[in-house]
Amino acid sequence: MIVADALKATHALIAAVPLLGEHPSEKDYLDALELVEQLLIDNPTSPLLDIVCAKISAYENNQPEIVALREDMASIPTGLAVLRTLMDQHKLTTSDFKDEIGSKSMVSRVLNGERQLNINHIKKLSARFGLSPLMFIS
Repeated sequence: MIVADALKATHALIAAVPLLGEHPSEKDYLDALELVEQLLIDNPTSPLLDIVCAKISAYENNQPEIVALREDMASIPTGLAVLRTLMDQHKLTTSDFKDEIGSKSMVSRVLNGERQLNINHIKKLSARFGLSPLMFIS
């Protein structure tokens, strides 16, 4: 009896959340992301959350553009990624780091990977943004 009920429930769940089925589309993926967002708000302990998140990860792992993006992100040194994120969040330019890194050209060289953040840069950036120095160390 439980097997029949479970199979029936599985078919109904796949009908409701097509990402859980075979050959999901991008629309199914986007709908599942929306479902996860809602579950996190309304019912964060739902077992459905774990199931859908696992299928989202599996879907993403089979998308070449997402795999390429993850590889690109992983290749960026940690300190550089943090600095770029801070610049974006605080709407800063290369001119805004005179006290922490130096001239605009030095900041540009750091951002382009031509120079690395040194310990003094890291100390000053950590103090400015209230972050652990470890955030800037790869």
